[in-house]
Amino acid sequence: MGAGTEPDGSSRSDEEWERFLRESVAGAADAPKEPSARARDVAKRLRAQPDRGPEGWRSYTPARPKRRTGWYVVGLLASLVLLVVALAPGRVLDLFADDDPDSPVEAGQPAEAGQRPTMDEPFRGSPAASWASGAAGITVPEAQAVGWMSAAEVERALARSRDFLVASGLDRGVLRGERPEKAIALINPKQKDVQDFLTTAFRSPSEKNDPLLLFSRFQPSRTQLVGDIVKTRGGLTYREGERGALQVTADVTFVYPVTRADAGGDDEIVRTIVRRELVLSWDDPDKVITEPGTFSIVSNKYDMTNGGCGAPTGYFTPPFGTDRRADEAGTEVDPYDRSTPFRQGGSSGDECARATRS
Repeated sequence: MGAGTEPDGSSRSDEEWERFLRESVAGAADAPKEPSARARDVAKRLRAQPDRGPEGWRSYTPARPKRRTGWYVVGLLASLVLLVVALAPGRVLDLFADDDPDSPVEAGQPAEAGQRPTMDEPFRGSPAASWASGAAGITVPEAQAVGWMSAAEVERALARSRDFLVASGLDRGVLRGERPEKAIALINPKQKDVQDFLTTAFRSPSEKNDPLLLFSRFQPSRTQLVGDIVKTRGGLTYREGERGALQVTADVTFVYPVTRADAGGDDEIVRTIVRRELVLSWDDPDKVITEPGTFSIVSNKYDMTNGGCGAPTGYFTPPFGTDRRADEAGTEVDPYDRSTPFRQGGSSGDECARATRS
C-alpha cells in the first residue's frame, strides 16, 4: 500500500497529504492542550475543597451596614426627657394620669398651685376634666327584646331610666334644693315603701329617710354651683328580672364643683363627688301593679366624698376652710376608682370619707 493510498484502495492527492503532515507537526486547532503548572495547582486546590452544592436563589443575604447614628439619637432623646422631668415634673405626671382617670392613685397627693380649680375652670387638676358633661356621660346600650318588652319598648325604658338620672342628679332646680318632681313622676306610684320614703325624706330628713339616697341637692343659702357643667361617667346595663321584667342597673359618678354662697372675694372651690347605683324594674302590668311608663326601685346605693359629715339635713354640705381640714381625719378613698365596690357612704360620722383626689 503506497503512502497516498487509503485502506479501500483509493488514493489521496499530494496537496491533501502535505496538509495532513503540516497539521500533525503544528497540532490540530481543537486538540486538547496539556494544562500549565499554575492551572494544575488551582485544580488541585478546588478538588481538595468540600462540595457545598449550588446556592439557592433566595438564600443570599447581603451584609447589613453598621448603624452608628441610632445610639446618638436615643441618647439625645433620653437627655431631653430627663430635662423636661427636671423642669416640669407636674406636667409629666398629668400626662400619664389623664390616660386613665379612673385608675387609683396614692393617697395624700396635694394638687399643685397651677392645677387648683378656678371659677372659670372649676375642673382644673381633676380627673373629671376629661369626662363628658351632663347626660352625655351616661351611656345607654343598644336595645334588644327582653321578657315582656319588645326592642322598641326596651329602648323607651332605657331612655326614661336615663331621664330619671338627669332629673335626679343634673336638673339645676333640684341641685339648688327644689323638690325633684320630674324624677318622682317616673317612680311607680303603687310602690308603697318608696312613696312613704319620699313623703318623709323631704319633710323630716334622717339617716334612714334621706333624700340624698336618690337625689343630689345643695342648700342655696350655704352653697352655690360653679358654672353650668356637671361632669359624669357611667352608664346603664339591663337584663331580664323577676316575672319577665326589664331590670335596668345604673352606675354613674357625678362631679359637682361648688363654692360658698357668700364667697365674695373668696373663690375656694370644692368638688363634691357622688357615685350612685340604682336597680330599676320595668314590670309587666299584667303581673305587677304599676302605672304605665313608670318603674319600681329594686335597690339603691351611693358613695359620696366632699359632701359633708354629721347629721342628715337633706342637702350635701361641702366642707370649706376649717371644716374641710376637720374632715381630713376620715378614711381615705379614691372617688374616681370605679372598680371598687360601694361603701354605701352617707352623711353619718362613722361613714365619712376623705377623697385622695377630687
